[in-house]
Amino acid sequence: MTDAEKTASISPVRLGLSSRFQFQCHPGVSCFTQCCRGINIILTPFDIIQMKNRLGLPSNEFLAIYTEPHLLEKTDLPMVTLKLLDDERKSCPFVKDKEGCIIYADRPSSCRYYPLGVATLQHKEGADDDGFFFFVNEPHCKGFEEETQWTVAEWRKDQGVDLRDEVNREWTDLVVRKRSFPGSIKLTEKAKQLFFMVSYDIDKFRAFVFESSFLKRFDVDAAMQEKIRTDEIELLKFGMAWLKGVLFKQTTPEEQAANFAERHNPEA
Repeated sequence: MTDAEKTASISPVRLGLSSRFQFQCHPGVSCFTQCCRGINIILTPFDIIQMKNRLGLPSNEFLAIYTEPHLLEKTDLPMVTLKLLDDERKSCPFVKDKEGCIIYADRPSSCRYYPLGVATLQHKEGADDDGFFFFVNEPHCKGFEEETQWTVAEWRKDQGVDLRDEVNREWTDLVVRKRSFPGSIKLTEKAKQLFFMVSYDIDKFRAFVFESSFLKRFDVDAAMQEKIRTDEIELLKFGMAWLKGVLFKQTTPEEQAANFAERHNPEA
C-alpha cells in the first residue's frame, strides 16, 4: 500500500442527522482492522473512565501505559491520544487481526463514529445542536461497499455515541470556547494542570475533592458529595462545571465550586 493509498481524506459533504449512507464493518470485509493501524485517536474524558475500568487500572496507570500527552492545536489545552504499538503498522494496542477490538464494548468515541467525523463550527452560549458530520474517507475501506444503510442518527444510536456525547458535552464546550479565544490569551500552568486532572485523571480529582481541604473551604451538599464520591460520571460532570468557572470567569476555583454546589443543591 502506497503512502497516498494510506492517507485518509475528509469529504467536503456536510451531513446532518437525517443524511443517509451505506456502510458496514465486520470480519468478512477484506480490510477488517486496517482502520485500527496508524491512527490518531484523541481520547475523551468518558473514554478514559470506560477504558481504565475495563482494564481494572487506576486512571494514572492507564494514562502512563496507554496514552501520550499533547497540547491541542489552537487551544493550548492538554489532551491525550491513544499510544500505539511500536510495530511496523503502528497498531492500536487493543486490536487483534482476527478478533478485532478486544475492548469493543468500551472502545473510544472516535472508533464508534467511524467512518463519520463530527465538527462544531463555534461555541454558542445555550446551543443545543450537535454540530455537523462528515465522512472520513480511507481508500482501503471496503465497508462502503456493504449493503447496510443508515441515517447519521441511526448510526450514532447503534454505535452508542449519543450517551458519550452527552457526558462529554461540557468538556467539548470548554475546548471549543478556548479555541475561540485570541491566540495571545494563554492559560496558566496551574489552569492546564487542573484541566488535565479533571478531564483525564478522575481518581486524582476524587482525591483532590475528598482528601484535601477542598470541602472545608466551601459547602457542598451531602447528597451531592455522596453522588460524586461513588459515581465517576457525576464526578466528571461536577468537575466540568467547576472548570468552566475556573477557566472562563474571574473568580477563584473555590468560589466556582461553591457556586456549583449552590446551583445543584436538591434542597433549594
